[in-house]
Parts: sequence; C-alpha cells; structure tokens
Amino acid sequence: MQPPHHFDPAIFRENDIRGVAGKNLRAEDAYVIARAFATKAASAMETRFAVKKVGRQVICVGRDGRLSSPEIHEAVCRGIADSGMTVLDVGLGPTPMLYFAAYTLKSLGGIMVTGSHNPPDHNGFKFVLGGKAFYGEAIQDLRAVAEAGRFIGGVGRVETNDIAPAYVETLLKAYDAARPLRVAWDAGNGATGEIMSALCGRLPGEHTLLNAAIDGRFPVHHPDPTVPENLVQIIAAVKDDKLDVGIAFDGDGDRIGIVDDEGEILWGDQMLMLYAADILKEKPGAIIITDVKASGAFFEEVERLGGKPLMWKTGHSLIKSKMVETGAPLAGEMSGHIFFADKYFGFDDALYAAIRMISLVSRSGKKLSDLRKALPARVNTPEIRFPCDDSRKFIVIDEVKARLKEAGAEFNDVDGVRVNSGDGWWLLRASNTQAVLVARCEARDSAALERLKQDLRRQLSLSNVALPD
Repeated sequence: MQPPHHFDPAIFRENDIRGVAGKNLRAEDAYVIARAFATKAASAMETRFAVKKVGRQVICVGRDGRLSSPEIHEAVCRGIADSGMTVLDVGLGPTPMLYFAAYTLKSLGGIMVTGSHNPPDHNGFKFVLGGKAFYGEAIQDLRAVAEAGRFIGGVGRVETNDIAPAYVETLLKAYDAARPLRVAWDAGNGATGEIMSALCGRLPGEHTLLNAAIDGRFPVHHPDPTVPENLVQIIAAVKDDKLDVGIAFDGDGDRIGIVDDEGEILWGDQMLMLYAADILKEKPGAIIITDVKASGAFFEEVERLGGKPLMWKTGHSLIKSKMVETGAPLAGEMSGHIFFADKYFGFDDALYAAIRMISLVSRSGKKLSDLRKALPARVNTPEIRFPCDDSRKFIVIDEVKARLKEAGAEFNDVDGVRVNSGDGWWLLRASNTQAVLVARCEARDSAALERLKQDLRRQLSLSNVALPD
C-alpha cells in the first residue's frame, strides 16, 4: 500500500482528467493515477462481461505531442507495469489511434496522455475500459483509489506496439468515393500529423498538407477547429487554390473542422446533417444523437430524412455511452466530436470522419458548398463561452433553472437549460472541462434573436453574471 496521495480535485472532470503540467498535474500524479486505473481494470476483469470481452492483463497507452507528454507518458507506463500488468505502448499519435488499439488488441483498456485542445502547458488523460467510455462516477472512483493508495502490485513490463500501419489501413477502407477530390488538411501541429501524412500519401486525389509536423508549442495557430481564427490558414488555402474541401483537426485528433469550397465553415450540427442524410439512406428510422447546443434545424432535418433525432448531454463520453444504450449509428456535437458506429467502432475519430465526408461529397456529384446551402438555415449566435468559477458555474445554472420553473417557462434541462419560446431558443450550460459558462441563441430572424439574447442577459444579470457583447 502506498501512502495517501493528494491531488487538486479540479483536475478530475466529467469526461477526463485535465490539469496544468508541472503544477496541478505532475509526473508523480500520473504514476499514481496509472496505478489506480490498473487496479480498477483488474477489478473489472473479474466481472463476467470483462473476462468475456478482453481477458488479458494488458493496457494500451498513447500520447500526444505536447512538450510535457513524454515525461507523463513514461510515468503512466511505469505505474501500470508496477501494478503487474503489461503495457502496450502505441507511442505518439492521435487519441482515436489509442482507442483503435484498445479495441483491436483486446486489451483491458487504454490511457491517452493528452491535453486535447487546451493551452500548450495543459495536459491530462482520456480513458477507455472494457470497451466502454470511462467517465463521471468512474473518474471520481479512480480519484478515491488513487488518493487512498490501495493498489494491486506485481512485476509487469512495457512493450512497444506500432499500431499506426493497421490504423491507417482501417481508415483507408472507409474511403468510398466516386471521383477524387482536391483537399487541404491542417493538423495544427497536433498529434494527427504523422497519420494524416501517411493517409494522404495513399488516398486518391490531390492533397495539400498544412502544419503536419508535430510540435507541442503549436507555433502557427492553436489546434482548435471550433474557433474561426484557427481556420484562417486553411480557408485561404482552399480559396487560393480552388480546392474542394478543407479538413482541420484539434490537438489530439478526436474533433474535426470542415471548410467548404467557398471557404465557409461547416459547424458540427451541419456536418451531422450531411452524415445523417448519407447513413439514413441505408438505415431508415435510425436514431441520430446530438448535444444540447445543436440547431433546431438539425432535429427538423433528421425527421424529414426519416430518422429519429435525440438530444443529449454535451461530452464525448456521455454521447458514446448514449450511443451504446440506444444503438444509434451516428452522433455528433457542435464541438466537432463525430461518432460513427456505422461501419466503425463508435468512438470519436476525426480522421475517420474526414474520410466519410470526402467520400459523401464525392459520391454526391455536387460541391460541398451546394450541400451546405441546401441545409435548413437559422439565425443564431456562435457558441459563447465566458468565465465563471468552477465553484459557481453549476450554482448559476440552478438559480436560472429555479427562476424559469417559477415563471412557468418551457425548457429542457438534460444539460443546463435550453429555453424554448415563440422566438426560438436559448441555451445556458456549465462546461464540463473548463471554468466557463456556455451560451447559444437561435431564432428565425435577427429581431427575434435579439429578444432571445436580452432574455438570456436578464437571467444572467439576476445571478450577477454578465453575457459578453
């Protein structure tokens, strides 16, 4: 038994673990977390499901390209080995490659060392256990085991496993195009760079690669494709060279950004409508899941296409679990997490989503801009994120919810509050990963949108919070 370990509780989030490397997330924290995860994995292996599903005392480990990742990655591997298990080290690459390894190598689970799309000095962990998402109460239980220091022990080992070639081959099998396209790709110097380069070297068509070198300093722009400023370079490349599509990735490759041939950005719900149209041709009546931030147009369009739209909580682990529960072949978030259970594993893989988008555009015989313009339109705000302390953000949501309930307002509280009115809807929710509140408004015209924003501002002001202009 190890002595008790003390963590900053703020690093244990709903979907993963995130902190500032060298401050509230150090190598010694990583070691203890790995010991705790190995202990949890061993316990899961004792269940009938886990033994049938995997049956090997093996945990896969991968890392992104952040400057702090090698040290944290080494500590994780050492922690698992000191727990008597075998580490399959898949090395540097995107998070979905780690998920792919965990699924295909029949391991107990996997740990990805990644700061995702957060600032360069941040880092953290994403997990999979027994083929399922590992989140929520499971992460809090992991914290309890780690703090108590009650771990299994033994003498394990670390083995390297170059899973990249098999992963690339699997991605290539998803390519189903009628004509080759001209595509720009931007890895943002994130962890997708090497896989992206290998993939494009074998795909038909003409491919322009941007920021493919993995560099944890992110010297050109930050790897977050939901922020328009981060897409300026790829938009210019598409427009200047008259390309068909632009594809951008976040820092660990589980979120995608897409730009059409006119340089216009497709947001997460728009991507999902196009994917849904493609899938519902073969799977009429299927459930298609999105998060609470999605446009009302998504729900109308999926119903028109013969599908069953389902609104769920924001968060990659929450969405994945809901897919398993409902049997949905497709899900997605406004943040660019796209999940395919149709012909794939059900996890969020931006490289796979890119191949599916290129394929469907090619088969359509149309320009991506034409497909975008055919989608139902709404007037809406972007996702508005503004600071609110972690100790306060959920209290604000509860205060707003109580006032709405007292006023008899119509709202959905599956994740925060999404308030419906004759003008449209507005959303307010607390981020699971950062000390921020998230808001969005949508209406059928600009005047109605302004009324919704004023209603949201009024509710926030009653909780002493200001909505940015």
